[in-house]
Amino acid sequence: MKKDLLHTPEGVRDIYSTECVEKKIIENKLHDVCRLYGYNDIQTPSIEYFDVFSKERGSVPSNEMFKLFDRYGNTLVLRPDMTPSIARAAAKYFEDHILPIKLCYVSNTFINVSKYYQGRLKENTVIGAELIDDASIDADYEIICMVIDCMKNAGLTEFQVELGNVAFFNGLLKDAGIKGDTYEELLNLINEKNYIGVEEILNNLNIDKNTAKVLLELPQLFGQAEVLDKARSLTNIPECIEAVDRLTNLYELLKINGYDKYVSFDLGELSNHTYYTGIIFHAFTFGTGEPIASGGRYDKLLGQFGCDKASIGFSLIIDRLMAAINRQNIEIEVEYSGVLLVYSEDKLQDAVKRANELRKDGINVCMIRKNNNKSESQYIEYAKASQLSDVVYI
Repeated sequence: MKKDLLHTPEGVRDIYSTECVEKKIIENKLHDVCRLYGYNDIQTPSIEYFDVFSKERGSVPSNEMFKLFDRYGNTLVLRPDMTPSIARAAAKYFEDHILPIKLCYVSNTFINVSKYYQGRLKENTVIGAELIDDASIDADYEIICMVIDCMKNAGLTEFQVELGNVAFFNGLLKDAGIKGDTYEELLNLINEKNYIGVEEILNNLNIDKNTAKVLLELPQLFGQAEVLDKARSLTNIPECIEAVDRLTNLYELLKINGYDKYVSFDLGELSNHTYYTGIIFHAFTFGTGEPIASGGRYDKLLGQFGCDKASIGFSLIIDRLMAAINRQNIEIEVEYSGVLLVYSEDKLQDAVKRANELRKDGINVCMIRKNNNKSESQYIEYAKASQLSDVVYI
């Protein structure tokens, strides 16, 4: 036997026993939130055409995708990002809908990251929701509330949702005439809070001094609600002012149910997913340096699939959430129910009859033939590991 085949490839892992049970419990808790808000499930295939996630769509970089070919020579990928998949499906099946579409999902995504470290897997289970064909701030508010409720329903008490608006950044760059590779470079540097790198690029560009000054300050425009007033005072570009006003109005809505205490603001909050057009956010908690949830408004993505509908959504990485829950020592209550039915060799018929009666009543039954070399305590441990509450002997 080849021992190396007992291990998984780098960046993926097996999940089993109690950990698997706890993960399913958290999945169900998060899914309950989506259902409570009236979202309906959708499943898209794990394998999609490469063009669904091409650079023009603004999704994951090509070198971070797992690629393969079908028998006709078409380039396929393991789905790296749920949003373009949902956008493609919505454009196909809901083009004629005249009211907003609310979809949710629990699926796996696959990203071929070059560096692997704890909390950064190549395969992740994600849960998310997409609100399609609604450009209103009410839709922004609903999605942010869902993210907060997901965090709370998972048992987290200390977390923060950082809100930004990429329209502020885009307004500055549009005014300065910055696009193409320079746009992407600035985006990455600001995302990394690299003040020196931003300054070096701007010094080499012939742009308005005030716009350059705002771009330099962008990595530092984060904090509580007062940062919005500061951002508004830095520029008179209409698109930028509208972006700040949108965040201000959203903040006022979040006060309705007291969810303003869970949010902060970051005008340098950007994303490598360049399909975002407006409100953008990341949710953080203790125990992981990576955001647990992220999302935003992508009003032009569906239009690339031939169905022009404004949309907003979020995606939460369950594997990252589980790591945070574990490191915060948050207990996940596992419900033990059902019966371990241990029967003697000559009592199989009686055991089957008893098991059938219990199963008709909706009781889980695990049957196992008695081994005289095993103690009663070992069967009790076996039942516990199988999430069964009782042991019955026949």
